[in-house]
Amino acid sequence: MVTVIKTGHSIHRIFNYNENKVRVGVAKCIGAGNYPIDSDKLSLSMKLNRLLKQLELNENVTRNSVHISLNFHPSESHLAKEKLLEIAETYMGKIGFGKQPYLVYQHHDAGHPHIHIVSIKVRPDGSRIDMNNIGRNQSEQARKAIEKEFGLVKAEAQKKQEQYRLNPVSVAKVIYGKTQTKMAIQNVLEAVLNQYRYTSIPELNAVLKQYNVMAEPCRENSRVYQHNGLLYRILDADGNPVGVPIKASLFYNNSTLKFLEAKFKENEAKRMPHKARIKNAIDMFLTGKKVTLQDLIKALEKQGIHVALRQNDTGLIYGITYVDHQTKCVFNGSVLGKQYSAKAIQERCQQKAVPEQRLPPHSAQEPIGLQPQATAFEAEAKAHPNVMQIATPFKEIENLLDTLMQTEQTSNYLPYQLKKKRKKRRRKNLNNNQ
Repeated sequence: MVTVIKTGHSIHRIFNYNENKVRVGVAKCIGAGNYPIDSDKLSLSMKLNRLLKQLELNENVTRNSVHISLNFHPSESHLAKEKLLEIAETYMGKIGFGKQPYLVYQHHDAGHPHIHIVSIKVRPDGSRIDMNNIGRNQSEQARKAIEKEFGLVKAEAQKKQEQYRLNPVSVAKVIYGKTQTKMAIQNVLEAVLNQYRYTSIPELNAVLKQYNVMAEPCRENSRVYQHNGLLYRILDADGNPVGVPIKASLFYNNSTLKFLEAKFKENEAKRMPHKARIKNAIDMFLTGKKVTLQDLIKALEKQGIHVALRQNDTGLIYGITYVDHQTKCVFNGSVLGKQYSAKAIQERCQQKAVPEQRLPPHSAQEPIGLQPQATAFEAEAKAHPNVMQIATPFKEIENLLDTLMQTEQTSNYLPYQLKKKRKKRRRKNLNNNQ
């Protein structure tokens, strides 16, 4: 069993998220804890008002809502409603929420069975529940105890089995027109934004586009742009945006540009220890082999590394991004190093070696600087013999003028008549003067 705990500022958003899924038929409210009547007899207003009334006991708690998901192994799809409710009740008691009002929803929109639990952080006496390190401490201990008590697949074993899966995000690809746009995008964002380590919008899109979703900054002259806004869109099978874009602020989970910019800084350091895995995978496959770029892409996919290519309208590849689904890290090619950029990878993946340019045999004995001129002159003579016959006298005249104008190289030479005689100074006899 894998647990995910999130807190938020609005209980309305979390509640509406689950109820909207119930409305479209991909989820069902199967239970309610610490409610006066059974869940099947509760109306929407009764479910929500129970939570809101208790939150009013302490309005100083701003981050007051709790959203928990308990995820089970695909082989555990046989778990009955009663068993799921028993697991939820046990889990809430072990993490300190046993006396809190909560709603349990069973979702059917992913490839594995899972339930969502909606609750609040304000106790019946108005005090606040401290959730610092609850995931690492109380939740982790509760998970292990529940796995043992109910005979569930252990989270460690599950991660080991799925180590090299190409699609570790348990979110079905979004197909525009078949699901509600906002809910479909929200499913993908919930699975990607907090799990993957990216440092820019293009790197984030390298992951989102695998699920037909794209983050798009607003146009400069738009009202949303002035408020530092961000849009999310659905893509068709060809990668083209379709439908109406949705503002990031409309999603219940935090997906705004301000949130992403904080994630960029946080992820920068977290992803660095995982650079070597991608580099080693590339180097090991390319060493001593003549392969194509597609061969490399397929080989990396088998190891859980997706390669996203950026191309212009003419098909020219100008960028490359690596998405490692095992470590959940995203790297632009140039970040890994010069040898892993788009240009370098294409050069390393050339199937045929570039033929060497060999010089003519006689070029080794002749001066390198003169050879190209002589070769070009001879080729021109063969191609246009008549023209070269006319040009030859002019060439001879040009050579003669060069000879006449050439300066002497023996700059020390002077005629005898121009040489000046040096007069020898008579050395005075110092002895005579003494």
